[in-house]
Amino acid sequence: MSTPFAIAVFLVSACAIAWIGTRLTNLADRLADRTGLGEAFIGAVFLGAATSLPGITASVVAAHDGLPQLALSNAIGGIAAQTAFLAIADLAYRRANLEHAAASVPNMMQAALLIVILSLLVVAISTPEITFFSIHPITPLMFVVYFQGMRMVRHSTEYPMWQPRRTPETKPDIPDEPETTAGADLGLWVRFALASLLVMAAGYAITKSISTLSHRYDWLNQSIAGAAFTAVATSIPELVTSVAAVRRGALTLAVGGIIGGNCFDTLFAAAADIAYRDGSLFHATTYTDGGSFRDLILISVSILMTAVLLLGLLRRQEKGPGGIGFESATVLAAYAGTLILLATT
Repeated sequence: MSTPFAIAVFLVSACAIAWIGTRLTNLADRLADRTGLGEAFIGAVFLGAATSLPGITASVVAAHDGLPQLALSNAIGGIAAQTAFLAIADLAYRRANLEHAAASVPNMMQAALLIVILSLLVVAISTPEITFFSIHPITPLMFVVYFQGMRMVRHSTEYPMWQPRRTPETKPDIPDEPETTAGADLGLWVRFALASLLVMAAGYAITKSISTLSHRYDWLNQSIAGAAFTAVATSIPELVTSVAAVRRGALTLAVGGIIGGNCFDTLFAAAADIAYRDGSLFHATTYTDGGSFRDLILISVSILMTAVLLLGLLRRQEKGPGGIGFESATVLAAYAGTLILLATT
């Protein structure tokens, strides 16, 4: 693949993801109302997973192609990029701080779950290499923690033990459409699935184009390519869907889609570890080439950004610097600083 063709594939695929992502938001919002599952759960499980398909495709393909740094950096870098995108969505909502208006127990539980799974990644990278059939034992544990955590989120949606305080700026999740039977929504589910597959195909094309460029140019190492280019490009659906959800007034869906998508994104690393057949993916890069060092920076900053976001959901500041909350301003600053640090180390 020539350089001009690789760049063209990257740009066309990124635009395709952005276009399809807008349609996914509309379908997810309607499904949240018609199924009765709610915006937080639909955003976390279905919209989050669907918009994450380009990222998981990118990480698995990179791991299978023998690019462990690109695979891991894409997985972790996507979490940081998407958290920053939530701050951009906050800028799009001018009435109040987005985290103030969309505070919900399920979204806060998802943020806590994300911190737990990211901490497991730190343990995997920091401890001696142990594998069974070339798979690190933390990998299956991540899947168990994720699915058990999603069960807790679902339970908190149906039977909340407490509720955030209602204010004039609070935007509750009130369905716009009446709840229907499962069979009546089959057409919506089919359209949602088809759009998700198109997003995944675009993600595959983006990975191949970035892999070509990273092999061709020495300055574009796998960590930088994964954190700054592939992660951002494959995270475009999260940006598009969150902003589109805000404009539709589905604020809980906007926050839930980002945080829930981030929880799902942690499974990129687990899936990539399974696809990588030369041992543990988490130990495939050494501290001498800077790979593990950069990966730990990305994970640590992702934990920091998520913790700040959780504080914002709990604090619920109505207005802050630039019309956004302190958490959004802090998240944007942390992400910008991380990109600078990765580019200079």
